[in-house]
Amino acid sequence: MATAGNNQYPMPPPNADLATTWAYLEEGVDHIMTKLQTGVSYSKYMSLYTVSYNYCTSSKMHGTGEGGAVGHRTGANLMGSDLYNNLIKYFVNHLKTLRTASDPLQDEALLRYYAQEWDRYTTGANYINRLFTYLNRHWVKRERDEGRKGVYPVYTLALVQWKSNFFLHVQSKHSKLAGAILRLIERQRNGETIDQGLVKKVVDSFVSLGLDESDINKVSYEVYREHLETPFLDATEKYYQQESKAFLSENSVADYLKKAEERLREEEDRVERYMNTNTRKALIQKCEHVLIREHAELMWESFQGLLDYDKDEDLQRMYALLSRIPEGLEPLRKKFEEHVKRAGLAAVAKLVGEGGAAAEVDPKAYVDALLEVHQKNSETVTRSFRGEAGFVASLDKACREFVNRNAATGTSTTKSPELLAKHADALLRKNNKMAEEGDLEGALNKVMILFKYIDDKDVFQSFYTTKLSKRLIHGVSASDEAEASMISKLKEACGFEYTNKLQRMFTDMSLSKDLTDNFKERMQQNHDDMDITFSIMVLGTNFWPLNPPTHDFIIPQDILPTYTRFSQYYQQKHSGRKLTWLWNYSKNELRTNYLNQKYILMTSSWQMAVLLQYNNNDTLSLDELVTATAISKDILKQVLAVLVKAKILINEEADQYDLNPGFKSKKIRINLNMPIKAEQKAESTDVLKNVDEDRKYVIQATIVRIMKARKTMKNQALIQEVIQQISQRFTPKIPDIKKAIDHLLEKEYIERVEGTRDTFAYVA
Repeated sequence: MATAGNNQYPMPPPNADLATTWAYLEEGVDHIMTKLQTGVSYSKYMSLYTVSYNYCTSSKMHGTGEGGAVGHRTGANLMGSDLYNNLIKYFVNHLKTLRTASDPLQDEALLRYYAQEWDRYTTGANYINRLFTYLNRHWVKRERDEGRKGVYPVYTLALVQWKSNFFLHVQSKHSKLAGAILRLIERQRNGETIDQGLVKKVVDSFVSLGLDESDINKVSYEVYREHLETPFLDATEKYYQQESKAFLSENSVADYLKKAEERLREEEDRVERYMNTNTRKALIQKCEHVLIREHAELMWESFQGLLDYDKDEDLQRMYALLSRIPEGLEPLRKKFEEHVKRAGLAAVAKLVGEGGAAAEVDPKAYVDALLEVHQKNSETVTRSFRGEAGFVASLDKACREFVNRNAATGTSTTKSPELLAKHADALLRKNNKMAEEGDLEGALNKVMILFKYIDDKDVFQSFYTTKLSKRLIHGVSASDEAEASMISKLKEACGFEYTNKLQRMFTDMSLSKDLTDNFKERMQQNHDDMDITFSIMVLGTNFWPLNPPTHDFIIPQDILPTYTRFSQYYQQKHSGRKLTWLWNYSKNELRTNYLNQKYILMTSSWQMAVLLQYNNNDTLSLDELVTATAISKDILKQVLAVLVKAKILINEEADQYDLNPGFKSKKIRINLNMPIKAEQKAESTDVLKNVDEDRKYVIQATIVRIMKARKTMKNQALIQEVIQQISQRFTPKIPDIKKAIDHLLEKEYIERVEGTRDTFAYVA
């Protein structure tokens, strides 16, 4: 469009007519829209503004035939509509020129032309919008307030005209504009470098052209969605469907994981660089569906191989990708659980295979084998699966399985807790290497890892209590600190009740020390003839898992006075208490006087009773020894066998035992106090017998507690509640619960509700 010079259109007077006014304004508008780079002087701009203002505020009539699109009205109304309609005509003609110039252009050339003209047009429209401020504020506002359709502020009007007279024209020809953008994006996906700034400029124009009729200040994405986002998402889907199919036909799943990860990163980046941010969600969902969901089966199938060969990086990638789709991880969790379980069972099977019989598995080797499997897979969960709760649960479930049931345990549920308690005992004893190396605390923490998985925690508790009692009685604990540390760990895991007995045992030890000191003091005051060094432990029957001797015992004369004096002293101090002497746990030291070299023999009470008989005899028969000590023949034979093996006694004739006058040893202190088989075997049996007894009471107490709270309850619900409450300590068997219910019915703690077969009531 040709523009006339300023001389042709002098500034019209305030009351000039439309033709004169518009001729002046149109020349200025056209200069701004087409030649803004040559500049507009401030005075020229102000005179344009003034002319626009003068015309809008003039209420004089200038003929009635110019109303145009907005309708025939009078006064200031008419002035506004005249200007508005002339602006529309200008935009339509201006855009016709752009349209003609764009028709032969394609792809990048089209985008460059479009972007350049868009810049020029929107910048110009901004200036013009300000020129017609008065029109916007008054006429346009009033028209809009009265609900007139198709009236907009001048800048918005310019965009509406661009959309209908240029944008839609270009788009209507095979989506020429959006198609050009999509082809550029495809070239970039194929590795070419493109002008991203250009793409962004054109994409932004799609957003700017959206118009929310109800509120023109609100951004509307309708044009962007319809003309660009939807075809872009469709093109993305097709592109990645073809690419991933072709890639997987020639590459491994591990390589595909890298590719998919890379592509997702690129698409995130694409939104950042030139697409509208509102597209992110839909784009990523589309990519996740095509790149991950459609190939999830393949990933699930190859998961096991990655686990078997410790492919950490690939596992991390697979986890990261599959965690992006619903239910993507569930099959992995199941496979991982099976994998861990298999590894645990295989580790124990290998151990049992090496050692022969399952009954003779070494506790340390057993615990180490279980821990190794746990640690390795725990690291995998942390490293490859980011410690995700579902994988932690799979690990725990698998560990619970193989820790409680494996080749070493067979069908027994008590074997694992027993071996773990024995391992803990070995750790907490003196002369244990771990205790010496200072990593005892770490080793105890590892015990607690497995303890968490043990089903029958009461079995562990019983074995642990028995072993602790031995450590305390024989004074072989590595340290009080380590013992206290382990008890506090158990307390944290299972509560105060679980460790109550253990803590009471330490209290008894402390009280016994004081008791021994006080007794010694009393003896020094009253008896000078005490030539025996004596210390005592008085232990509460309810807290210590100790059984008195199963046979009689004749107390040797040498220690009888001390025994009698202490018994009397204790009765005076605590009248009414009964002392049961546990000779089977006591230990003694004897000094030899019959040899040139003096030796100190460390013995059990039974060994001491036998050896003291040789103060008066050089040779004794088995029967004579039975009579002198009252120890049963079976046990006495085992006691004598130890003394013969140590060469203190000689057994050349059947059932005849002589003192060995030629005894020699490199050591001065000789420990003869070895556990005999009868005692070792009895320990496990006793512990398990005690566990069974305790369980009966625990089940009965739990039923009473539940019934007291609920008053009435159906049989099935009661059984379920009992299982739920007790399962932290052990898994109760249903027949045992039924027996306990019958017992409580008999004892009238509960009764059957009349007229029902399966409902019980609490008897207050």
